[in-house]
Amino acid sequence: MLVVFLSAFVLGVIAVLALLPLARRLHWVDHPDGARKDHRAPTPVVGGLAIALAVVPVALIFSLDGGDLRAVLALLSAGLLMLVVGLADDLHDLDWRWRISAQFVAALILIYGGQLAVNQVGTVFGYAVTSLGWLSVPFTVFVIVALINALNMADGVDGLSGGVVLVCVSMFAAAAFYSGDPALGMVLLATAGAVLAFAAFNLRRPGMGQAKLFLGNGGSALLGLVIAWASLRLSQNPAHPVTAVLLPWLLVPPVVDAVALTIRRVLKGRSPFAADRDHMHHLMLDAGFTPSAIALALSLVTLVCGGAAALALRYDWLGHSALVAAYVVMTIAWFLLSYRRERAVTCFAALRGCLPGVAKEHCTPPRSHAHGHDTTVSAD
Repeated sequence: MLVVFLSAFVLGVIAVLALLPLARRLHWVDHPDGARKDHRAPTPVVGGLAIALAVVPVALIFSLDGGDLRAVLALLSAGLLMLVVGLADDLHDLDWRWRISAQFVAALILIYGGQLAVNQVGTVFGYAVTSLGWLSVPFTVFVIVALINALNMADGVDGLSGGVVLVCVSMFAAAAFYSGDPALGMVLLATAGAVLAFAAFNLRRPGMGQAKLFLGNGGSALLGLVIAWASLRLSQNPAHPVTAVLLPWLLVPPVVDAVALTIRRVLKGRSPFAADRDHMHHLMLDAGFTPSAIALALSLVTLVCGGAAALALRYDWLGHSALVAAYVVMTIAWFLLSYRRERAVTCFAALRGCLPGVAKEHCTPPRSHAHGHDTTVSAD
């Protein structure tokens, strides 16, 4: 297993180093525009491509022994579509209808090409939903498209998507091996190694004050697709069952934030796809958190929530209904807190001021930035 992870990591580093000069030569870069994006220089948007170049050969070599070739090929086809459309969006700012249409097509490729669909969702509030019937295909499309967009919405601070996805995919890999699906586990381990390679060039740290490349919309869509594919493989395969109730707990910050944000936009009479600066990471930025602190904090939240839910199910500390109820309550609580952005910023600033090593005078939040657009490309 370590060989798979390290192979993908090394290939990822090589891919990044090779793509950086090529992207600048081909002008596959994101340009700063002042109000919307905070990077100082044109930055390549080929992080997703680098991840794909690292994952594909490793996954094909290590996962197909006993794996499902048809499912892997369907994933590769759908992922290629996400990369191409995402890169076009990064460079030419496509209308959101084109992006959503491509996501629908990618979902149908997984359903009909990879024979992957939500047929049952397990026990929810005491009732076992054994079959969705005719709702199976539309519900599966909804799940896939929703996860792709949830991850895209979280792609707004350097290092955030890489950190959250690295933790999430690692937990999915552990679940795959634990449930007896090594082929899926190998693909996810390869993905984790490639994402770590990307994060090494994307997360701000001493000596690197700005990301050297961005994930790009194609990269966030690709990773969202992989997570959706893994979720369905784990929860819908009778031979390797993992309850669907656990899966949302492995990706708490992006999913909870996306649900709350979408509801807020609709209630305020705006399009769910409208751009703004009301994401969780934007509120934390306005409260004075650095991009690196946000990435590390939300990655830690992902790990704690996913690990706690897995342990609760493993040792019967909480039943399925209790976990579903807790997730709903958590989402409602975040919606109510963030409905007024000033209140959310103040709470984050207070939290920041109470952390060790932070002076109490920092408890007062800085003045919020004017609303702009999502920085889903400019600062991952």
